[in-house]
Amino acid sequence: MANSTEAQKPQNTKKNKKKGATLDTFYGAKIQNTEQIEEDIQENAPKSSKGNGNSPQTHEEFESEMTKKMEAFWEEKWEIMQKKFMHLQNQFDQTVKENQALKQELIKQSQNTKKLEENIKYLTDKVIDLENRGRRENLRIIGLPEKPEINTKLDMVIQDIIKENCPEILEQGGNTATDRAHRTPSTLNPQKTTPRNVIAKFQSYQTKEKILQEARKRQFRYKGMPIRVTQDLASSTLNDRKAWNMIFRKARELGLQPRISYPEKLTIYFQGKVWAFNKIEDFQLFAKKRPELCGKFDTENQRARNT
Repeated sequence: MANSTEAQKPQNTKKNKKKGATLDTFYGAKIQNTEQIEEDIQENAPKSSKGNGNSPQTHEEFESEMTKKMEAFWEEKWEIMQKKFMHLQNQFDQTVKENQALKQELIKQSQNTKKLEENIKYLTDKVIDLENRGRRENLRIIGLPEKPEINTKLDMVIQDIIKENCPEILEQGGNTATDRAHRTPSTLNPQKTTPRNVIAKFQSYQTKEKILQEARKRQFRYKGMPIRVTQDLASSTLNDRKAWNMIFRKARELGLQPRISYPEKLTIYFQGKVWAFNKIEDFQLFAKKRPELCGKFDTENQRARNT
């Protein structure tokens, strides 16, 4: 007896199989995943006929049709990829142009900055020079005791200094009058043990120069106490002159008759000639080439103290 119930055929698992999700590739172009493509191929593949053995579509035709579809598919994706690539290439070219423009602008700004620095230096030097010229009639007195009886009568004290150290100027009828005299800085620092400098402005530039020349020849005194009289200059110029202090003292010990010329130039008298130096490096090179001077000036120690 034939089996009344035929064995149930397994359900087509392909229908229940969850189709593959789509992939985002080639910059957002959507294509089916490989599982979906395989299902499509199997479903569209030519099926053999049990009756006559003929196939409604030969394998060659099927393969040709599928090849054309795949070629069209990949050609479309290739075009998308090329468009994306061209877009990126254009963005890259634009970035290169912008970078070149920025580079040119940077060079321009650098040149402008250099010009500004040169102008600032020129103007700074000009202001310092004008300040120094405005002090041409001034003398700076260093070491004058800090006492009330002196501070309240600075004009009279300066006249006493002239009488004690260079009376010939008074004998020649020179105008030693001062317009004003004051301590600098204006406020006394109780922590400082040294007295503040005194700035005296003379009415006569010639008289001031004569006093300065005498002060360069010998030690000035006030009532027996040693003091120093120098040219009054801008603070920046005075700091530049301080760089020569150690060299100046040693040159004086060696009898080289050193002198600091305006604004901060050192001159010495050596081997019958007057030599001038604008920088310590210039003097250092000069001294190294002369056996009489080589090793006698500690210019490196001087530089370290200045820094």
